Amino acid sequence: MSDKLKITAGEFVFGGVFETEKAPNTVAAFRARLPYESQIVHVRWSGEGVWVPLGDEDFGVGYENHTSHPAPGHIVLYPGGISETEILLAYGGVDFSSKMGQLAGNHFITLTSGLENLPRLGNAVLWKGAHPIRFEEA
Repeated sequence: MSDKLKITAGEFVFGGVFETEKAPNTVAAFRARLPYESQIVHVRWSGEGVWVPLGDEDFGVGYENHTSHPAPGHIVLYPGGISETEILLAYGGVDFSSKMGQLAGNHFITLTSGLENLPRLGNAVLWKGAHPIRFEEA
């Protein structure tokens, strides 16, 4: 089983890899849902990021390889707790937060190609609204 992914967000296609060694439980829980399709919207409090709001969805994982400051191209899963479950993709500077305060999410995917299009994706979501996103094995 490969750790390589294809992520299509709006008109952009990115290559990525699962961070299996650093976040094995999060990767396993997400991999079981592939192909995964949803919508991304612009973050409210966190800075330059887009997110998939997931409400009370339970991935059955706790914290692992968690961070409040994902780098551009890092994808994190917040497993829920004080705020709703969510997936966040950083396209620039992010201080991962919610209306409840600072959060930490599990860094479980790193984009490996198409990074030059991240700012264009972020700006498109900011100014034009929700865009589809799809995660699939490459």
